[in-house]
Amino acid sequence: MASTMIGVISDTHGLLRPEAVEALRGVEMILHGGDIGKPEILSELEKIAPVFAVRGNNDRDDWASEIPETQTIDINGASLFMIHDIKTMDGNADDHDLIIFGHSHKPLVENRDGVLFLNPGSAGPRRFRLPVTVARLSISNSAPKAEIVELMV
Repeated sequence: MASTMIGVISDTHGLLRPEAVEALRGVEMILHGGDIGKPEILSELEKIAPVFAVRGNNDRDDWASEIPETQTIDINGASLFMIHDIKTMDGNADDHDLIIFGHSHKPLVENRDGVLFLNPGSAGPRRFRLPVTVARLSISNSAPKAEIVELMV
């Protein structure tokens, strides 16, 4: 089975950096982990690839009301669960192969008991001294693999 290359971005807070756009070029799909900031962010990302997004705690305006708080997506036999704040997750992570989240602005790729937890970090305004990052995710034969991409900003 061919591998699917996915771009993962979160916490843009209304800022889509050119470096983030460049890092996501060539992906087949983009997942946004919330705190989008404004609808134009999703429109710009759609120019690169189809976008699946979840609403973050700062996405409160009318435009965000149509964006779900969680999403479950099946890609190449892998079950992906998306939520903005992992601390608000109800249910069992074991039901999925991959959990994608944001909120903390801290990038993370961690395998916990066979489930890959991925926080792409923040691609928006820099917060504290945290890096500005996105992630690239590949899924083949239901096995997800992810890497954090630090943006030079």
